[in-house]
Amino acid sequence: MPVATTSFLIFAASQVGTPGPANMVLMGTGARYGFRAALPFVAGVVLGKQLIIWPVGFGLMQVADQAPLAFEVLKYASAAYIFWLAWKIANLRLSRAAAEGNAPGFLSGLIVHPLNPKAWAMIIAGFTGFVAAGTSSFEATLTIALCLLFCQIVLHPIWTFAGDRIAHVVEGRPEEKYLMWTLASLTVASVLFVLFGGGTHS
Repeated sequence: MPVATTSFLIFAASQVGTPGPANMVLMGTGARYGFRAALPFVAGVVLGKQLIIWPVGFGLMQVADQAPLAFEVLKYASAAYIFWLAWKIANLRLSRAAAEGNAPGFLSGLIVHPLNPKAWAMIIAGFTGFVAAGTSSFEATLTIALCLLFCQIVLHPIWTFAGDRIAHVVEGRPEEKYLMWTLASLTVASVLFVLFGGGTHS
């Protein structure tokens, strides 16, 4: 097969379903604003990955190979953005009354994956590890895109809903600030692991 679809689906589910910058942000958003209010943000996060997949599939990595310094700058700028999101999560408290109507929207979610080093690493690994030589760019990109879209539609809402449920337990309690700092710390740790643990494209 031009694309090892079953193997890639297993790989994609393991990546999309495990802790990472996007999932930590989704969990924090669900905890802060509630599951329903966070859904536009979730939709933006889901579709935002397509903004990476298609350019990569049609040769963006050739540009990265020709300008490695620019790629490094992008990688660390992306990490800085996720760190900023983590700082916001750490300092939020779970008052739903105060948060009502203020949840980040679709456009805010749309930029999470393009600025997420784990997403770049996952997509690049998909093209380099699961696509047979000689496969057309369109066929490979469409397959990778649909597999990741399916995994995200299933798994990203689960992380958001988990944050919502956890918030109901700790809202207004002393444990609340520890939850938010834990989510923020996990976000930072996931980015550091991707950057320095061998998970990014080199």
